[in-house]
Amino acid sequence: MARTPAPTAPPRRPPTPPPPTPGRPCRPASPRSRASAPPPTSRCATRSPGAPCPARASSPPSSPSRAAARRPAPPADVIKIFASQSIRQGGGMTLSQAQLDAACDEARKQGLRAVVHAYKEAVRVATLAGCTQIEHGTMATDDDLKLMAEKATYLDPQAGLVIENYLLHEDRYLGTTGYTEEGFAAMQKVLALNHDLVQRASRIRGLKVVFGTDAVAGAHGRNAEEFIDRVRDAGVDPMTAMVSANSLAAEAMGLADQIGSIAPGLQADIIALTGDPLKDITAVRHVAFVMKAGTVYKAPAASH
Repeated sequence: MARTPAPTAPPRRPPTPPPPTPGRPCRPASPRSRASAPPPTSRCATRSPGAPCPARASSPPSSPSRAAARRPAPPADVIKIFASQSIRQGGGMTLSQAQLDAACDEARKQGLRAVVHAYKEAVRVATLAGCTQIEHGTMATDDDLKLMAEKATYLDPQAGLVIENYLLHEDRYLGTTGYTEEGFAAMQKVLALNHDLVQRASRIRGLKVVFGTDAVAGAHGRNAEEFIDRVRDAGVDPMTAMVSANSLAAEAMGLADQIGSIAPGLQADIIALTGDPLKDITAVRHVAFVMKAGTVYKAPAASH
């Protein structure tokens, strides 16, 4: 005969931790973030790789403009636009020149940055539309990159971490929506292309290449590996890599008057390393402390 379990007391709420103090080991505070609105997109993720995106009467050129105009509450800091398929589906264009023109124009009118997920020919189309920044940019030509430099369009490529992470955790992703064996084969081929893109981009005079990891599940906590990929595998100068993640990244986000440099009047946001990344880029793996707004955060000491 089954017994009815005795009632248990509700769990007690843990006490509120005291505020952090300089030098005190504690859980890091939340990072500074810029929020995007839901992306205006007409991508068709279920079709076979390489197949054109079917035209839809409900998506006239003005539709991305209207989507960009729908500002959520609280207002967005940036509009994220998907102008290409996933690289796992071939990376083909999903928005036309007219649609990107409309979306990025509307973002400008609202004083928002327009950040565009783009591969191949979509890189040039988004640049011509006057969008603020290109994410990824895989398979962009040198002419595309030169046009970006001419238009002062920022480029946020990924040299390695995001693809390496997918491949490392293939067994966890495979079979979930959008992740097929064919898609993983495509990502395997793209790794070398990404190294090549970052290398070529670093040689284009005047091109603003910023640091971004596109980190997804499995990569969090390992974002610094992207520095190593850029320097070791793509031949980027270590100082260039550091600037791309600090002052140039702050500029790209419209925050250069707040963060990105150590200067009077700016937020005291600093990451201290135990080594010199200009001499050995792997020093980025060894963080001594993080300072946010003047408060120092250290990882708890390892227990033995």
